[in-house]
Amino acid sequence: MTCRTAVALGLGLALLGACAHPPPATVPALLDRVLPTPVLMLGEQHDAPEHQALQREVVQALAARGQLGALVMEMAEQGRQTRGLPADASEDQVRAALNWTDAGGWPWPVYGPVVMAAVRGGAPVIGGNLPRAQMRGAMGNAALDGLIGEPALARQREGIREGHCGLLPESQIAPMTRIQLARDQAMAQTTAQAVRDAGPGKTVVLVAGNGHVRRDLGVPLYLPKDLGHRVVMAQAGGAKDGATPADSVWFTPPQPPRDHCAELRQQFKR
Repeated sequence: MTCRTAVALGLGLALLGACAHPPPATVPALLDRVLPTPVLMLGEQHDAPEHQALQREVVQALAARGQLGALVMEMAEQGRQTRGLPADASEDQVRAALNWTDAGGWPWPVYGPVVMAAVRGGAPVIGGNLPRAQMRGAMGNAALDGLIGEPALARQREGIREGHCGLLPESQIAPMTRIQLARDQAMAQTTAQAVRDAGPGKTVVLVAGNGHVRRDLGVPLYLPKDLGHRVVMAQAGGAKDGATPADSVWFTPPQPPRDHCAELRQQFKR
């Protein structure tokens, strides 16, 4: 089977530029390839259920191996965690500890299984995202602009511009980009602390959107230079043009077509 055929069929994981290495199609094969590592970042497309299924399987597999140090989630705020809860804690107890409400935009039925997999495995679940109360302050914090190089900053700003379909006033591009930078910084700080708390021989898993885990723009830029990490990005619909800024890519079937810009225009009208 050619590399192109493997991508077209969505057969699991493909290491970047590695046609010579057949893409392993199972989570154990994925872990054998990326471990050992103190930090394993799992990027996702938020509307792809296969990506959350991958996260759950990875967490369960690491827990079964006795290697799961913690699960850090973009979907919960910094300062919230399940540490201290027993492995048989109820979902209500876990949601209360994480201050998880569906009104926050992250539906529990989607992410609850991976959260509970970590709890049942005896590992803490830790909120990694910038608290909402700090976002306004981040928008005005120009010091955030200097945390990454100018090329990366320019690409982040262009990503904000494109992600909002050109609907944002130009005056809002820099402030909105700072929120993205502050969120990446917060997740990096939380993940690094989780590694220190977990101790040697453990792996801390970070679950976040693909834009947050990419090596050239996201959380990896904010981690301590001596902290080893691997990045796996889950991607629906096969390979995209250009290299993916990750160690590995996990391909899943395409999602139904969705006009994100049309939805955003309706929101702006309201």
